[in-house]
Amino acid sequence: MNRDARSGSSDVTKRWLWYIAAIMSIGLVAGVLTAQLPPSAAATASLTQVTSFGSNPGALQMYEYVPTTAQSGAPLVVALHGCTQNATEYYDDSGWSQYADQWGFDIVFPQQTSSNNSEDCFDWWTPADDSRGSGEAESIMQMIQHMESTYSISSSRIYITGLSAGGGMTSDMLADYPDVFAGGAIDSGLPAQCATSMTATTSCEEGTSSNTAAQWGALAKNADPGYNGPYPKVAIWQGTADYTVNDANATDEMEQWTNLWGISQTASSTQSLTGGTTESSYNGPGGTPAVETYLISGMGHGLAVNPGSATGQCGQTGAYFLNYICSSYYTALFWGLNSTTSPTPTPTPTPTPTQQCFTNNNYELTVLGYAYQSFGYAFAKGSNQNMGLWSLGVTTSLSETKPGYFVIVPSCS
Repeated sequence: MNRDARSGSSDVTKRWLWYIAAIMSIGLVAGVLTAQLPPSAAATASLTQVTSFGSNPGALQMYEYVPTTAQSGAPLVVALHGCTQNATEYYDDSGWSQYADQWGFDIVFPQQTSSNNSEDCFDWWTPADDSRGSGEAESIMQMIQHMESTYSISSSRIYITGLSAGGGMTSDMLADYPDVFAGGAIDSGLPAQCATSMTATTSCEEGTSSNTAAQWGALAKNADPGYNGPYPKVAIWQGTADYTVNDANATDEMEQWTNLWGISQTASSTQSLTGGTTESSYNGPGGTPAVETYLISGMGHGLAVNPGSATGQCGQTGAYFLNYICSSYYTALFWGLNSTTSPTPTPTPTPTPTQQCFTNNNYELTVLGYAYQSFGYAFAKGSNQNMGLWSLGVTTSLSETKPGYFVIVPSCS
């Protein structure tokens, strides 16, 4: 009896020991797997609604995206959706969250409501909504202030972008708050203060205005007439086959912002990019691009995206998300979001040096500061031309055509 009892007790003890060992083994394996996961997989951010961010006179909704990669003094991007869209669609399809994860900046996605506009369009044409300190414009500004008070945001690296009506509101915000924004991107949008009533929006969208560059500049300057500081750098994206917002608007926007910068309306340089895109740069002080236009041949009304995993590809196609080129990628490069240091908003003019040429492997060229790397590829600084793999085994010749602006050449002779 006692022997059987002892034997039974021993079996139970063995079973418990085996069970504990199995659990420890599973835990060990799980720990190893977790340790092998990349940080982004272990803890990812998500789009989150913020329900209280100020008096919100424009009755907008606020969504934020704060990636786990964001560091102290992170840049901030405000991204405005187009008509019939919402913040979630813009977050899902525009590609901006991809670069926020990669380069560590925060994003605010304002959202219009049907109670304000039946088509969910941001109001870029009514002074009570698109003027400094008023309506929807002030609500967007309060979202920015909320981010600054809640997170560590670099006040010198705040940017805004938007599509269609969101692009029109982007123009107005850049003019209303030039002291706030370091840069902007107007995608299939309108010039700042193009219309002051609903009935006037038609001529804006059709691009039939006869305003001169000086008149366009005056409209934007009068949005904040007491401002005498530097203006934001502006990227302008437009499809040549856009029948909702005529492509003449791209010219009007270029004239408006080059006038505010006090620079020529003749492009300093032009190059061809993927997706039938022609990029034209208008340089400010020191030869640094202040305004850039991106005209996309054959594209209709929408935001240019380019789904895929290659360098510079982003987003998803859908209604008003069109597969041509990743506009978010090139805009982010133009703003300098791929850099961990704050760009100088008003570069000091310097004498143009004698043109120099450098031949080296792609790794050394980035170390020397003539190029940068992204997604394992090297890109020439200034021109953003793809040099191939970021590797000791790939050699490239770069010519510095102006200070800080490098282009690929066949060889240095």
